[in-house]
This record gives sequence, C-alpha cells and structure tokens, in this order.
Amino acid sequence: MADRRHDFDRAALVHLPELLRVAIRLSADRASAEDLVQETCLQAWRSFDRFELGTNCRAWLYKILFYVHWQRRRKVTREPQLLTLDDAMESTLRFDPPTPDGLTASAVKAAFDRLPEPFRHVVLLTDVEGLTYREAAGVLGVPIGTVMSRLSRARRLLRQELAAVGSAYFETSPAGRKAGHRDS
Repeated sequence: MADRRHDFDRAALVHLPELLRVAIRLSADRASAEDLVQETCLQAWRSFDRFELGTNCRAWLYKILFYVHWQRRRKVTREPQLLTLDDAMESTLRFDPPTPDGLTASAVKAAFDRLPEPFRHVVLLTDVEGLTYREAAGVLGVPIGTVMSRLSRARRLLRQELAAVGSAYFETSPAGRKAGHRDS
C-alpha cells in the first residue's frame, strides 16, 4: 500500500497545478474547480491500479478530469433550476455591453470564452496545455481527425473575432486616425 501511495504521489500529484488551471477554465469558479480536481484525484486514486506506470499520467488525469466534469454537467442539466425572484431580477438588470479596447488579454479571454464548448476544450488541451492531438483525442474520447478539425475551426473563429476587435480599436484610436483614417 505504501508503494502504491508513493507511486501515485510521484506520478499524479505533480500535475495538480495543471489540473487546477484546466478545471478553473472548465468551471469558471475556483471553488468548483477545486472540487473538480479533488474528485478527479479521488477517481484517479481509486483506479490507479489500472494505470500503467511510465505512460502519460497527465493525459490520463485530464481524461478523468473531463469525465468528472461531464458527469457533473449532466447531473446539473437534469435538475430543475430554481431561482428566487430577487436573483432573477438582478440577473436581468445586469448588462455590461462589451467595449472593444484593443487586443488585450481580457479581449482574448472573452473571445476564447465565446467559443462553443467543444472548440474551447480542444484549444485548452492542445494550445494551452500542450497535449498532442492524439492525447487530446484520448482525453475527449473523439477521433484525432475531430480534434484537428475542431482546432482548425476554433483558431479561425478566434482570428475572426480578434480581427474585428482589433480593427474596431484601430478605427477609434488616435493612431488609427493618424494613419489615414479621417474624421468626417
């Protein structure tokens, strides 16, 4: 038992910061992300006897993380959503229209957040976390061609949205007006 614990600590627990980072992106809430990582570690510990030491533990953990995330989402969508009248009114009154202010980190994050979920997951695993297409396909349970297709489409959507934000900034900035855009 002590050897199993030692192997688990060396193989899996070193990836906790990466798991938490991905979980935060999936959950959009740190407390939920920490719960998600804790449940992932529990599931990994329970099935660690089936893990082959020397293989890619990080990809194996991501697969568990996404599975736990999907299970939680499935459970939430089956439960009826109950809101108090105050919560419902507050959420309808809050409206903060987006204002393009150049290509900032927040603009990129916002564009990323607007991607459809399957595209976000592929970009997160390959471009942010550095998994190979094959590893991402294994984590998501889809063919490698699907990963490549989703990644291509996601990158195109991001480029289009960021180009629109950038051109809006260029047209409204003083530098843009000096470069040949005239105020009428």
